[in-house]
Amino acid sequence: MKIIAYLKRTSMSVGMRARRWLLGISLGLGLLVTFAFTHDEYFELSKNIDIFVTLFKEVNTYYVDETDPGKLMKTAIDKMLESLDPYTNYISESEAEDYRFQMTGQYGGIGSQIGIRDGWIIITDPYENYPAAKAGLQPGDIIVEIDGKSMKGKSTSDVSKLLKGQPRTKFKMVLRREGGSDFVREIEREEIKVKNVPFYGMADANTGYIKLRDFRNDAGEDVAKALQDLKEKNPNMKQVMLDLRGNPGGLLMEAINVVNVFTQKGQLVVSTKGKVREWEKEYKTNNVPTDMDIPVVVLTNSGSASASEIVSGTIQDLDRGVIVGQRTFGKGLVQSTRPLTYGTQLKVTTAKYYTPTGRCIQALDYSHRNEDGSVGEVADTLKKLFLTRNGRKVYDGGGIAPDIKTEERKYSNMMAALLSKFVIFDFANKYKREHEKIAAAKDFKLSETDWQAFVAFAGSKEVDYSTQTEKQLDELKKKAEAEKYFESIKGEYETLKKNLQHDKKSDILKQRQEITAMIEREIVQRYYFEKGVFESSFRHDPDVEAAIGIFNDMDKFKKLLKP
Repeated sequence: MKIIAYLKRTSMSVGMRARRWLLGISLGLGLLVTFAFTHDEYFELSKNIDIFVTLFKEVNTYYVDETDPGKLMKTAIDKMLESLDPYTNYISESEAEDYRFQMTGQYGGIGSQIGIRDGWIIITDPYENYPAAKAGLQPGDIIVEIDGKSMKGKSTSDVSKLLKGQPRTKFKMVLRREGGSDFVREIEREEIKVKNVPFYGMADANTGYIKLRDFRNDAGEDVAKALQDLKEKNPNMKQVMLDLRGNPGGLLMEAINVVNVFTQKGQLVVSTKGKVREWEKEYKTNNVPTDMDIPVVVLTNSGSASASEIVSGTIQDLDRGVIVGQRTFGKGLVQSTRPLTYGTQLKVTTAKYYTPTGRCIQALDYSHRNEDGSVGEVADTLKKLFLTRNGRKVYDGGGIAPDIKTEERKYSNMMAALLSKFVIFDFANKYKREHEKIAAAKDFKLSETDWQAFVAFAGSKEVDYSTQTEKQLDELKKKAEAEKYFESIKGEYETLKKNLQHDKKSDILKQRQEITAMIEREIVQRYYFEKGVFESSFRHDPDVEAAIGIFNDMDKFKKLLKP
């Protein structure tokens, strides 16, 4: 009885602490929170916190096995936030450094991407002029040990944590290269700055090209510098492409700064609206533009999200340029970071953003979930019509629709198999070992001899894959067996399956153009790093070709910007 009485008192004291804690939060936030809740809402919040705290205590006290309170709480928090939207996240103290990297692009490390192959972590893409490249590490090198500890079976995240650290700290790596014995490298970490603009150059004699990969600190300044440098070094440059494909977004202010490169000071770029009044804001450009007159094409695809959509949507709303590519992702939500106790943080969705015409491009409705917890796209009947500055029709609720739509690039089954089995990757490594140098990145082309060498190389590798038709045929067999019909169609099934057996060599020859482009890309990367990949990619890029095509027909370009 004494034990029961003690537990009741403990439970009551925990509940009282929860209510005092909630009251403390309310007082700390002042009028903002005091008026944000009605009496009923306050009661519901207080009641449920009380329930959770007592439940948490009971589980930790009475569960049959030992529990980890920190892990339990992390799971509870993650699941709770997961029910809101994918962008509201809890950032633990240990994850704060990774979050800082997401915002700044800076970390201490060796400067290389890594991947996993056959249970080992390998170097896949060393960055030029950073420790990995300086130490002679090459794509395909296996990381055998780090400071005497075997890396066999480790995940990429495990190894990444060991490679990162404070700049000017050293460690030893044992690596293994194909065709050679293990070798040791002592590497000193450096501060790595992942660039917002990894490349800019000329796509042709008159067309500048700027690749914007992220919206981290100084993204707007980086784009402005790239455009100015292109103009100074290329007097014949008449137009420019801004490539936002695969750019997931980042800092809101940097999206405004990027727009400012091409538009006047004081131009409304985006407005935000949230439940709390402090998030109802308008954001305008603050700087003198770099060039308000140069024709602009913005390249987008389904991986262009958030800040990328602010830029492309504003350029479209203002009729400042033409959007080329595929429809963007459709993320019209704004996140803010709120500090919590013990060095933790909350990244929370606080508002929706709206382009200058007033449209919100958010495609998924997280506030109204289906019975199974899934979310649906905004229905076409609910999408609203808006007019650009020149009177063109644009719509909300589904990302940014391009002015010139191109087909999404999809790899063939053969290409997917060659990539997943590292066949092209290994051939590029072999080519690098056998060729001391190659032509300039923009001029390098695979010769007929090289192509035949690749066909022979691929023929010696195990490259199995199933076509879509074969997969559907197998599905038919499973259903027929389940319904007891298979024996009656077995003969026809075996004949059809035999006829569908693909010849690997003939499939490679059918996809020669696609495969050649990827081989050239991989080989160029071995010699000229990421910059070379961009320079060599223009002639194989349908979006770039479409952009150059519209630039070369300036009458059509101007017509696209009119109603």
